[in-house]
Amino acid sequence: MASITHESAERSAGHGLLDRERIIAKPGFNRWLVPPAALAIHLCIGMAYGFSVFWLPLSQSIGISKSVACPSDMTIFGALVTTSCDWKVADLGWMFTLFFVLLGSSAAIWGGWLERAGPRKAGFVAALCWCGGLLFSALGVYAHQLWMLWLGSGVIGGVGLGLGYISPVSTLVKWFPDRRGMATGMAIMGFGGGAMIGSPLANMLMNHFKTPTSVGVWETFVVMAVVYFAFMMAGAFGYRVPPAGWRPDGWTPREVNNAMITSGHVHVRDVHKTPQFWLIWAVLCLNVSAGIGILGMASPMLQEIFGGSLIGKPELGFAQLDASQKTAIAGIAAGFAGLLSLFNIVGRFFWASLSDKMGRKMTYYVFFGLGVLLYASAPTFAHMGSKMLFVLALGVILSMYGGGFATVPAYLADMFGTQFVGAIHGRLLTAWSTAGIIGPVAVNYIREFNKNAGVPADRLYDVTIYILAGMLVVGFICNWMIKPVDKKWFMAEDEVAALQAKAVANPSGPIGSHGIGLGGLDASAALAWLAVCVPLAWGVWITLQTAQRIFG
Repeated sequence: MASITHESAERSAGHGLLDRERIIAKPGFNRWLVPPAALAIHLCIGMAYGFSVFWLPLSQSIGISKSVACPSDMTIFGALVTTSCDWKVADLGWMFTLFFVLLGSSAAIWGGWLERAGPRKAGFVAALCWCGGLLFSALGVYAHQLWMLWLGSGVIGGVGLGLGYISPVSTLVKWFPDRRGMATGMAIMGFGGGAMIGSPLANMLMNHFKTPTSVGVWETFVVMAVVYFAFMMAGAFGYRVPPAGWRPDGWTPREVNNAMITSGHVHVRDVHKTPQFWLIWAVLCLNVSAGIGILGMASPMLQEIFGGSLIGKPELGFAQLDASQKTAIAGIAAGFAGLLSLFNIVGRFFWASLSDKMGRKMTYYVFFGLGVLLYASAPTFAHMGSKMLFVLALGVILSMYGGGFATVPAYLADMFGTQFVGAIHGRLLTAWSTAGIIGPVAVNYIREFNKNAGVPADRLYDVTIYILAGMLVVGFICNWMIKPVDKKWFMAEDEVAALQAKAVANPSGPIGSHGIGLGGLDASAALAWLAVCVPLAWGVWITLQTAQRIFG
C-alpha cells in the first residue's frame, strides 16, 4: 500500500492543478464523492432546458410592458444589431437551438481530448464557457444586441454544455463498474433537473430586478452566472479518477448471457458504415426533436394557450391580460417548465430501467407509439380547457424524451458491443445537435407564421404539435427497420484482446481496491450530497407548489 501511495505522489508531481495525473484517487478516497460533483455541474448546465422563461421578458426589453415591433421588412441581420425595437421570440429561440447544436458538436469533437485531459480540466473549461457565456449575454441584453446573446449563451455557453455534459460519464462508469446504469443515471438526471431549479430561480430574480426601465433579465444573468460558477468549480475540483486496475472490494466482473446483446464489437472507425448506426441516429434525432421543441417553448405555450384561466379568469385570452396579470401567469408558466423537468428526471430512471426488461427496441416502440397518441390528443385537451390532461400529456411525452437519452447508450452497446460504446455515443450526440435545430425551429417559426396570420393565441401551436406527432411516426418506422448488425463488421477476437490490453495503463500492476473499497455515506460524502440535494429538493418543492397553482 505504501508503494502505491508513493507511486501516486510521483504521478502528481510536476503536473498542473487541472491535469488528470493530479486527480488520481489515493487510498481512503470515497467514491461516493464523485456523483455529487457530477450533479453540481449538471444541475447548472441543465438550466439550458429552462431558458424559455426568458423569451417573453426579452421580447419586451425595450417596450417593458409591451413589445415595440420591428419593421416587417427587417432581415435577421438587422434584428441582430437593432437597438430601436424588440426581438421576436422566434429569433430569441435560436439561442436554444445553438445550445444543443454546440452541445452535440463539442461532445463529438472534444470527447477524445476529455479522456486524455481528465474530467477536472473539462469541468473547469465548461464552467468558464457556460458562466462566461451568461455574462456576455447579460452585456448583450444591456446593450440590446441580439448577436451577443447568440454568441454568449448560444455558442460559448453551448460549448460549455457539451464539455460539462460528457465530463463525468466515463469517470462514473469507472468508479461504479458494479452499478453503471445507476451512476450515469445520477449525472444525467441532474442535466434533466437543471430547469426545475433554474426556471423558478430566474423568475424570482427577474421579478426582484424588474424596474420601469428594465425587465430584469441582464441582472438575472449576472447573478446566475456567479452562483453557477461557484457550484461548477466545486464540482470540477471534486472529480477524482480511479487508479488503473481499480475494482471495488469484493466485486468481480461477471458475464451476461443475453441473446439480444451482441457478443462482438464494432470498431468506431466502421460504425458509421452500418445502417444500424444511422437508424439509431434517426431514432434519437426524431425522439429528441419532438421533445426539445416542446421544452424550448414550454413557458410561452402554456401562457398563450390557457391565458387568463391560469389565474381564474378564463374569459380573458392572453392578449387581453394586463401587465400584472401577465407577470402572474409567467410565474405559473415557469413552474410548468420545471414540472416538465421533473417528468424528464423521472423518465430517465423509469424508462431506462424498464428497457432492461422490455428490450431497447420495444421501449422505443412505446416512446413513438404512445408519443403519437399523446401529441395528437394534446390540442384537443387544450381546447377542452383541461389543464390537467394537457399538462399530463406533455409530462409523459417529456418523460419519454428523457428516457430516450438514458436508453440509447444501452441500445448502442446491444448493437455494437461495449469496446467503443463511449466514442460511438459521442458521435451519436450529433443527432441531438440536429434535433436542436429541427425541434425549436419548427415550433418557433410555425408559431410566428400563425401569429402573423391572425390565428388566436390558444391555437398557435395546433399545427406544430401535429407535425411533431408526424416526426414520431417516422421514428417508429426507423426503429422497426433496425436489425442485428452484420457479423462482417465485428472485429476479430485478437484485435479486441489487443485493444483491451492497451486500455489498462498499468496492465502488469495490481488489480484490486488500492485501499479505496466501496465507500459509503461518511461525513464528507454526506455534506457533498447535501450541497446538491438541498437545491434539488427546493426545486421539487417549488415545482409541486406551482403545479398546484396551474391546476387550481
